[in-house]
Amino acid sequence: MKKFYLSLAFALLAYNCILAQQAKYVFYFIGDGMGVNQVQGTELFQGELKGEIGIEPLCFTQFPAATVATTFSATNGVTDSAAAGTALATGNKTKNGAIGVLKDLETPVNSVAVWAKNSGRRVGIATSVSVDHATPAAFYAHEASRSSYYNIGTDLYTAGFDFYAGSDFMEPDNKKDSNAKNLYKMAEEYGYSIARGYKDYTSKSAKADKMILFQTEEASSKDRSAIPYAIDRTEKDMTLEEITRSAIDFLSKDLSKGFFLMVEGGKIDWACHSNDGATAFREVQDFDKAIKQAYEFYKQHPDETLIVVTADHETGGIVLGTGQYKLNLKAIENQKTSESGFTKILNSMRKEYKNNVPWKAVQDALEENFGFWDEIELSEEQETRLKSVYEKTLKGQKAKMEKSEYAQDEALAAEAKRIINEIALIGWTSGGHSAGYVPVFAIGAGSENFSGRLDNTQIPKLIAKSAGYNVEK
Repeated sequence: MKKFYLSLAFALLAYNCILAQQAKYVFYFIGDGMGVNQVQGTELFQGELKGEIGIEPLCFTQFPAATVATTFSATNGVTDSAAAGTALATGNKTKNGAIGVLKDLETPVNSVAVWAKNSGRRVGIATSVSVDHATPAAFYAHEASRSSYYNIGTDLYTAGFDFYAGSDFMEPDNKKDSNAKNLYKMAEEYGYSIARGYKDYTSKSAKADKMILFQTEEASSKDRSAIPYAIDRTEKDMTLEEITRSAIDFLSKDLSKGFFLMVEGGKIDWACHSNDGATAFREVQDFDKAIKQAYEFYKQHPDETLIVVTADHETGGIVLGTGQYKLNLKAIENQKTSESGFTKILNSMRKEYKNNVPWKAVQDALEENFGFWDEIELSEEQETRLKSVYEKTLKGQKAKMEKSEYAQDEALAAEAKRIINEIALIGWTSGGHSAGYVPVFAIGAGSENFSGRLDNTQIPKLIAKSAGYNVEK
């Protein structure tokens, strides 16, 4: 009999140890477009700002588990965000452009967020871009096309997660059916409160059963597709750090249930599509600030929390070093606005000078926003390039725009960005995605599962294993 009780005691101890190792609280951070060199470049940039040759680590790169993952889709060696998001969410490869369905574009597949919900956890999905964009959508929607924004919005309500956050809905009304319900009006029907900005969240969250957090209506009237870049931000703008803090606060209303939270740093990708090094590194830093919110939670619950950080793909094919066996990343500290932000400055100057802007005014703007001639010495060739673009575009002509994936910017803004990248010795191979490895970092309960080279489809399954979710076959 004693042997029986002794065996039972050991069995219970082993069972409790297994439970203790499971992640009750899961954070899943996805840096859109954040390849290995986006991370390394940011750390080298931070090192140079301290006057050192070497890295100044980000918070998440110090996590004990670190590896890389492959990103190809079911149909393409180079994935898009929809297929990559679906892989990271559901563990299934699909066709580029598809959301939460297999490559037949019909068979729906559920995500790790759904597995978490079905396992009794509270669930949140958050991003710095629109809540119906490809990566967040992959966690709750099932659509053949990532551009079916209205349908994705209705899928959001059907999924019924506890918390959603992003800049806004891209298409709150169904353009094909005027009788269809407006997405904002559907919120009350499904039990959601909509908050507009962080302050509004703090005033509404206590009484809300479910929450959707958007930026202010004023901000959305300017750009509903995303919150502003970190480099362009004003005090009025909502931040990814605030979004993450709000999500943790809301999901922590009932800690006994545990939770799953996915947070996307969506505009790393946008900056890299524009080949804007300074803006991309600032976005990685901003992403790290959001991760620090989760890390603070982890320090309070270290035995029950898992944080996983990865990316859906690399964007731009960024190169750190262009042949001189050195870097000059400190130069981009002088860039005070994104390429798109400088386009807005030039647009204002066009209005002020009735489309005939003096070269001296342009020089002053370039000096103030890029440090040219003041902090950064330009070669004769570089100055000639700027002057040539100015002569062709700002002396009475209509604006000449250069198009990237998510922006159309003034030719002079694009040229200034190219020149400061050259001075920093940053190179780019494309304005699209690449098939490069993406980093994977993890800390906490189950983080030991993230080892060896991974494929993106393995990551949600490893999260489920670490958290004890029931994975659908």
